[in-house]
Amino acid sequence: MFATRAFRPATQLSRHARRWASESTQSAAGSNALLYGGAGAGALGLGAWYLNSGAQKADAAPSSKEEEKNIPGKADAPLKVFQGGDQGFIPLVLDKVEELNKNTKQFRFKFDEQDAVSGLTIASALVTKYKGPNDEKPTIRPYTPVSDEDSTGYLDFIIKRYPNGPMSEHVHDMKPGDKLEMKGPIPKYPWQANKHNHIALIAGGTGITPMWQLARAIAKNPDDKTKVTLVFGNVTEDDILLRKQFEEIAKEKPDQFRNFYVLDNPPEGWKQGKGFITKDLLKETIPGPKEENIKVFVCGPPGLYKAISGAKKSPAEQGELTGYLSELGYDQSQVYKF
Repeated sequence: MFATRAFRPATQLSRHARRWASESTQSAAGSNALLYGGAGAGALGLGAWYLNSGAQKADAAPSSKEEEKNIPGKADAPLKVFQGGDQGFIPLVLDKVEELNKNTKQFRFKFDEQDAVSGLTIASALVTKYKGPNDEKPTIRPYTPVSDEDSTGYLDFIIKRYPNGPMSEHVHDMKPGDKLEMKGPIPKYPWQANKHNHIALIAGGTGITPMWQLARAIAKNPDDKTKVTLVFGNVTEDDILLRKQFEEIAKEKPDQFRNFYVLDNPPEGWKQGKGFITKDLLKETIPGPKEENIKVFVCGPPGLYKAISGAKKSPAEQGELTGYLSELGYDQSQVYKF
């Protein structure tokens, strides 16, 4: 069971994790295939909520690119493809596909103008829409891009293929030159440099994508001294998405970034966590609830939410804090569920 499966930390992890977590910076039961493999708890409802939100204008006419360029003070600013959702759905062309593991790929979509940027902020996502020839209604799914917000000309997504998942199967079947409709951004947690002294990122499976948005934004800003601890659960080593990118940051800034990986089926000689993300592991690795100005972010499939933080009440409401974080003494204001 998820709640009782023991975590067996490596000696090095056990020796250093608590020290790392406490040094403040100044200024679903069953297999992990179920716990880490599914979409986030709010994913299925988030797109519909966003489309029906009174704060958004659905299917509004796209804004003129020339008008955007002619706005006073914006002559030298890059064109933003997505601007608060007011532009309606925009079809983007699939440029190339990279296979990451047996069921996950990275998809690059290109913009019409090579010098355009996405317009996304940290942290935010996009809604995708697809209606098949035999579908009565379109399929709507939110995805968090993994490309840098300042990247020009393209947008990258990491998407896992789920059996009978209408959007993920459609995207995985797409070929370069095909188009996918997108709209957004969906604002999530607004980030500012040094907003917190220390943040913990607890993720499972493809729930890593919003965590990468946060970590990347902090790492690229030399003025942001926020300490970052990642706890990432997966089934196998091949399932650790964005591992190279996270480890490059930790190597460059070892006093600021630290990564912990937990695998259900680790390879021989694996030096980090084995089993599930447990309460004992979190107590050893992440900043404690009594430390000053900390924040814990959670993202993953329903089983992970249930065990660690409790599920979101709705895409717009965080819901009650339960699970391990509540048992460890964190309060609602210290936790954010993507």
